[in-house]
Amino acid sequence: MNPALLVENLCFSYGQLKAVQGISFHLNPGEILGFLGPNGAGKSTTIKMLTGQLTPDTGSIHILGNEMTHDDPEVQARIGVCFEEKNLYLNMTGRENLKFFSRLFGLKNFDADALLSRVDLTQRADDRVSKYSKGMRQRLMMARAVINRPDVLFLDEPTDGLDPVSSRTIRNIIRDQAERGAAVLLTTHDMWEADELSNRVAFLNEGKLYTVDTPENLKMKYGTRSVKVQLGSGSQAREETIELGAEDAGDRIRDLINSGSVMTIHTEEATLEDIFIEITGRGLDV
Repeated sequence: MNPALLVENLCFSYGQLKAVQGISFHLNPGEILGFLGPNGAGKSTTIKMLTGQLTPDTGSIHILGNEMTHDDPEVQARIGVCFEEKNLYLNMTGRENLKFFSRLFGLKNFDADALLSRVDLTQRADDRVSKYSKGMRQRLMMARAVINRPDVLFLDEPTDGLDPVSSRTIRNIIRDQAERGAAVLLTTHDMWEADELSNRVAFLNEGKLYTVDTPENLKMKYGTRSVKVQLGSGSQAREETIELGAEDAGDRIRDLINSGSVMTIHTEEATLEDIFIEITGRGLDV
């Protein structure tokens, strides 16, 4: 399988500030790659280079086999983008926004209402976007990003600061796009979202790419396989943690269950945030 996106030794600086420092990675069709890092890690700068808004100092970008150059029409027609900055037309309605952008892509028989329904905006389709809430505008941005059924979808913090309903709607659309075969690059500092959506995650900090791997592999490599057992309730409650690699782990778990005092039992593993801190020495909420 040829990668939908191939990035090699990408660098970019703002004056003396090295925002992105020689990063390389690939993204396959149908895959969601979560770019995980704190604010200022270089995520947005990277995605702006990948979409032709910034020209790299060094390195190469190939999208769908084509070398990415600034505003390449052939590549731009096959990608979708959704950024933190909203650039919708506020005096147009939601429906008018989608129809306008569909014409830019030369789409015929475009069904704006079907896409508005997908992002739960049917009831507000004829309202001006200036009257939309932040979550509604972001859902419309997401709808606009998939108008052309892109082969590669770039999403920069698409759920940042949104209410749970809007966030869930956007996450469902992301999954749908990957299932139909789109390659999705998702930048986020939300470790739960990255874990929930991503086939692989990339850890970016201070412009450097530390690792690219599946969440499962990272948890196995850096986490501890254990179960936590809560015994009793109220003032008598206590917890025991049992390492699954211990020789007597099975006997201890069986004895606790047979004691009749087990209230809950669940596996415990390192979170992506735990692993990010261990690898980079920096937390995500920065």
